[in-house]
Amino acid sequence: MLKVFQVVQHLRPGGLENMVLDIQQFSDFNQNTWIVSLEGELETAIAAWPKLKHCADRLIFMNKQPGLTASTYHKLCQLFTEHQPDVVHTHHIGPLFYASTAAKHSGVKVRIHTEHDAWHLDDMKQRLIQKCALKIANPILIADGHAVAASLDRYLGLDKVKTIHNGIDTNKFFPGSQHKARRSLGLPLDVKFIGCSGRMELVKNQELLIYAMRYLPEDVHLALAGHGSCFEALKYRTLVEGLSHRVHFVGFTDNMPDFYRALDLFCLPSLNEGFPLAPLEAQACNIRALVTDVGGAKETLCPESGKLLPSHHAKEAAELINTMLNGKMSISPRNFITRHFDVREMAKAYDDVCHQGYRDTSTPLEH
Repeated sequence: MLKVFQVVQHLRPGGLENMVLDIQQFSDFNQNTWIVSLEGELETAIAAWPKLKHCADRLIFMNKQPGLTASTYHKLCQLFTEHQPDVVHTHHIGPLFYASTAAKHSGVKVRIHTEHDAWHLDDMKQRLIQKCALKIANPILIADGHAVAASLDRYLGLDKVKTIHNGIDTNKFFPGSQHKARRSLGLPLDVKFIGCSGRMELVKNQELLIYAMRYLPEDVHLALAGHGSCFEALKYRTLVEGLSHRVHFVGFTDNMPDFYRALDLFCLPSLNEGFPLAPLEAQACNIRALVTDVGGAKETLCPESGKLLPSHHAKEAAELINTMLNGKMSISPRNFITRHFDVREMAKAYDDVCHQGYRDTSTPLEH
């Protein structure tokens, strides 16, 4: 069985981090897969995200401090030399810069890098760092969506990038009782709900939905799940707009299936994205979705039931939301998700890359 080390920047609740945990859980190498977090410490991470408890014995934290740190590179070289992984799989630019290059230096046979978004490549400095790291480490390069692959080609001239779409556990995210879900979350039962989940940061643009609420009927409410640096600002905006009775801040919850089941419509108003998991999760629960046309977001939409959401015009967004809420759903978005985005298929695809990479780098036995 191959020994695999996945490397991430941090282990805080998020789409990328959930995907990495899913790869560990559903891979054929699951008992021989470790996750390395450049930032943070084990106890602090588990306290903030209890989900990590079940795999705590296969988590390694480097406690990297802010800024460029040569010590992180040296620690990773020591780690890889000591544990001798067959595969080092990095996610995003920080782990690529530190861990993929350290893996090459330490003689790790298979280096894989997954790019989860490409909007950081708009920045010339980030683009140069990524180009240099890729040249040094020479990993097998994977994009999590066609839009990301196209951006890697456009910015870095990389036209042979394999695409493996993110997947979700469709046995966890499935349709259920809206009534029970709302009761479990303490939400009103007799209104229509639109909802959004994710980090509360400027790039996620939840403010658009709050402004859109001004143009929607009184019996339409908004549920926001997640936390982040914009949490207080969003609550203040809700208060200023006189919408506190119609906007519900659910906060961080481990019961995301019930959050989606409580909704009538899921909305992703982001200004930038890679290949987001939240629309997949919502649609797997048979909830229709609206997403902005950024990154690979539109690749997540069931083409028969989903639509694109304007990202800068609250009134137009409200009109589309209202139309969707008042229209009947004739096609099940869940069927689309189970066919194309199941986590087991994603994990198998990554396992196949690991196997093929290992075979390609192994020296044939002499006879």
